[in-house]
Amino acid sequence: MALTPVQNGRDTAKSTQRHETRKLHFEPLDKNSFTPMYFQIQSHLLKMIQSGELHPGDSVPSEEELARVYGVSRMTSRQALQSLKSQGYAAGQKGRGTFVTQPKVEKDIAHLAGFSAEMRSLGMRASSRVLEASCAAADAETAARLQIALNAPIFKLVRLRYADEVPVAIEEGCLSRDRFPQIESIDFRSASLYQTVRERYGVAIDSADEILEARAANRKESELLEIPARSCLLMISRILRSADGKPIESARSLYRGDRYRAVLKVFASVAE
Repeated sequence: MALTPVQNGRDTAKSTQRHETRKLHFEPLDKNSFTPMYFQIQSHLLKMIQSGELHPGDSVPSEEELARVYGVSRMTSRQALQSLKSQGYAAGQKGRGTFVTQPKVEKDIAHLAGFSAEMRSLGMRASSRVLEASCAAADAETAARLQIALNAPIFKLVRLRYADEVPVAIEEGCLSRDRFPQIESIDFRSASLYQTVRERYGVAIDSADEILEARAANRKESELLEIPARSCLLMISRILRSADGKPIESARSLYRGDRYRAVLKVFASVAE
């Protein structure tokens, strides 16, 4: 049931005119329900997004607009918008307001999978742009992580990763060229690195040691990922290991904070 705001005074007329122009339809709140009003408002806004009434990039009604339309306090409408933001469906832009975003991709950090496989499981099309594919000598940190000699030959692969043609991650990986000879000859614009390791070189991927951190994007990363400067990134540093425990790859992945969130299911070790 669509609701046209019915209130008294000039503010009501202005608010109604604004929303009629945007063709938004507001459902009435059930003020006798045990469900908090802020949650009802958030649910109505989410329904607008999921139905396509509000699209990514569209502005979301402001705290003031929502308060007038629904007849609630600014605090209640602020809670509704904050709840929508926390779920990844909207984001605030300083001085401009709140805008609809693409919902965040939930990355299960307890499950080891390559980017292409992750996107397929989410029904999204993965693609890549190779930023660097070069041979170099291992520096001290890379040598230690790969357990190889200092200055030993390595292959470095840096890719910008896309989900449905939207840039969402920058992935950088280093592998030992002695363990993976001629790997630099492979076209990783379309080839999967993990599939190549498994099928061409017969190395089974067994586990990974990962460290998760949050940090701000620098200017180059912001440009590549098409996000504002200093935007939040989810950074995962990884050492990928084979079944014999030997390192396969030393990697670092940078994911857009507005498109990704890490999830982990934790089991109790002792039931009390």
